[in-house]
Amino acid sequence: SPTRVCGCCGPLRPRYKRLVDNIFPEDPKDGLSKSDMEKLTFYAVSAPEKLDRIGAYLAERLSRDVVRHRYGYVVIAMEALDQLLMACHSQSIKPFVESFLHMVAKLLESREPDLQVLGTNSFVKFANIEEDTPSYHRRYDFFVSQFSAMCHSTHEDTETRTRIRVAGIKGLQGVVRKTVNDELQAIIWEPQHMDKLIPSMLFNMQDSEDLDRAGHPSTPSVAGQDGEENPAALAESCFRELLGRAAYGNMNNAVRPVLVHLDNHNLWDPNEFAVSCFRIIMYSIQAQHSHHVIQQVLNHLDTHNKNTPRVRAGIVQVLLETVAIAAKGSVGPTVLEVFNTLLKHLRMSVDFELGESSRRNSNISVSSGRGKESEERIVQNAIIQTIGFFGGNLPDYQRAEVMMFIMGKVPVYGTPCHTLDTGTKRIQTMLLSSLIMVTSGFKSKSMAAALPPPFLDPLFSISLMEDSELRQLVLEILHNIIDRHDNRAKLRGIRIIPNVAALKIKREKISKQDVAFMKKHGQQLYRHIYLGSKEEDNVHKNFELLFTTLAILTIELANEEVVIDLIRLAIALQDMALANEENMPMFIRCGIMALVAAYLNFLSQMIANPPFCQHISKVIELRNLDAPYLLPEHIFRDKCPIPESLDKEDRLLYFQTADMTECLAGPGYNAERLSIPYVPQVTVVGTPDEDRLTRRKSFVDTISLQVDIMSNSLPDKVGSQLAEEITFETLKKAIDTTGLEEQEREKRRQVMEKFQKAPFEEIAAHCESKANMLHDRLAQIFELTIRPPPSPSGVVSISAGHTQHQSVPVYEMKFPDLCVY
Repeated sequence: SPTRVCGCCGPLRPRYKRLVDNIFPEDPKDGLSKSDMEKLTFYAVSAPEKLDRIGAYLAERLSRDVVRHRYGYVVIAMEALDQLLMACHSQSIKPFVESFLHMVAKLLESREPDLQVLGTNSFVKFANIEEDTPSYHRRYDFFVSQFSAMCHSTHEDTETRTRIRVAGIKGLQGVVRKTVNDELQAIIWEPQHMDKLIPSMLFNMQDSEDLDRAGHPSTPSVAGQDGEENPAALAESCFRELLGRAAYGNMNNAVRPVLVHLDNHNLWDPNEFAVSCFRIIMYSIQAQHSHHVIQQVLNHLDTHNKNTPRVRAGIVQVLLETVAIAAKGSVGPTVLEVFNTLLKHLRMSVDFELGESSRRNSNISVSSGRGKESEERIVQNAIIQTIGFFGGNLPDYQRAEVMMFIMGKVPVYGTPCHTLDTGTKRIQTMLLSSLIMVTSGFKSKSMAAALPPPFLDPLFSISLMEDSELRQLVLEILHNIIDRHDNRAKLRGIRIIPNVAALKIKREKISKQDVAFMKKHGQQLYRHIYLGSKEEDNVHKNFELLFTTLAILTIELANEEVVIDLIRLAIALQDMALANEENMPMFIRCGIMALVAAYLNFLSQMIANPPFCQHISKVIELRNLDAPYLLPEHIFRDKCPIPESLDKEDRLLYFQTADMTECLAGPGYNAERLSIPYVPQVTVVGTPDEDRLTRRKSFVDTISLQVDIMSNSLPDKVGSQLAEEITFETLKKAIDTTGLEEQEREKRRQVMEKFQKAPFEEIAAHCESKANMLHDRLAQIFELTIRPPPSPSGVVSISAGHTQHQSVPVYEMKFPDLCVY
């Protein structure tokens, strides 16, 4: 009978199939039979070679139950698989894992959310198992794709959507844990996988922020019953874990999808999410890999160099966050690369702004043009802030290199600034603002190291531009570098300080290196202060900064000799304002007088010389009574009455050289030098461009230059002319080109006629004489340059066939400067 046939064939089935069948109850609601499951587990552990058959049979049953929608038995099958997987750790588990992963894939492919979550949970359990030996052939491409798709679930039900997304994130986290430490599974870091993993995590992190911004922080899709079920928190945790495991060669593949995602979703403006993403990246990766991230952002900024200003500003602000975190650790070799890229984009932004301004003047409405211009200012401010923050966190030796690098980018020309285009002035302003940020907090033990000539010369050239804003920026840079004890805040504002001791100014004894620096560059400093004081466009802030400059020089770099030089400079400024040979405005003249009064009051209290202090105080008191417009508290006040002229005859209102010389007479100061008027000198350090910048129309017409030519360095014909006077008229004649073309044409005609009509012997003699003259000149040069150096032991000279030794005394020898101590 049929019943007997089934009864006979049942015992003939393989034992593993009977054990598997027994774990499934008649009613799936009863759940997995624990006793039968224990028997199956014991059998699998005792006969591990049967594991692959057990797995294949379970997979067969599960596939059949999924098709028939018998989901209760599906849950029982997966529970059994999980228990077998946890219990068996042998070499034979490899084939079983393949069956297990096949069943998980079946569940993930179904459209039932419950089955997808069930399959994901089983995969996560499997991912936490540490296998004894690596798998050579196992791939997880399907799982990466499927879990990424679950992370982007758009299910209608909010709670279900949250469950699917959480399951997808957990699945990706399981893939990462299973593969990232396995050298054989390095394929997970390839772009095709990272392009799915990273955006899936960012999508959930971004979705949470969007809901929070919309005012729905308590939406079930954002926060479940516990923190673990929050997709955003779980995605961030997985993102951090992935980045923390990234090796040196995988950083680019991990960061690039982040930038692409931010581009695709327009997340640079506003850029709160972008900033938070890169904060997570910088704090998650290993410190030595920081420069990889910075380089990626820099390259991305280059890619978007023609995008809207707000997008570029958003990328720059993200760069600010990355360098702010990286500067605390290892920045790597990208320091100058960062500044080079930022300065390049700063210049481009200025060019865009000027282009928009010119188009606005021609055919664009005023409102739209101004909007564009203000947006470019946002980009520029972001770049300057980034440069300053990055530079401020660098060590001093690197900061000095950056200062030189930025100064090398500042355009410096040999013409006054008013002849330059607006773009050049704008670039100068922005780069000097960047230098102010970089030099803020800079402390150098030696001024020579902080202000080398390649940095100082172009800086001073800019200080002579006819633009008050540029001069202010130069003085602020000098303050940052020279003020090593942070006294600037105590000196803020030009005023008559009644008690300097109350300011508690910090100072140290000037070092030998700084004394040498002032001997070499002091005249250059005085000269630029002198010339900068008389500029007609000076405003209150210019005089404030000039006063602070003089005060800081006194505190940081002044010994007895420098003090005398500074007093001579102050007297020269006073005499210049009184003489008014350059027809300066009355406000500038009174401002110079106020500057001299404020500085000499400060200096007299710093050197603590009672007679000197008494003389300065007496003049200031008389000015308070009779000429308040010569004091800073009055002249820089709004609506201060300005006199029509200054009374030169009232000597009591001015500081007298003779009185100050008498006060400083005695040990310590060489007061006799005060009687020598200060004259601004063009030092050797100054550049030709700088010298041209300082010439003004007021004295170009009146002063002629004497060019002295030593007769022994030139041929006899020229040596007789010891000096040639060059005046404005001679220069005018020199550049007059009238008639030059006719003369040149006539000269060419004569040469052609000579070579056409003259006999051959005459032409040959003419060429021979020119060749002989050339050879004579070359022989003279070689004799001067190839002559052996003098020696105390004597030199050998040959005359008339006889060798003679000529001894040279040591005291007559000329040694190079570097060889003399």
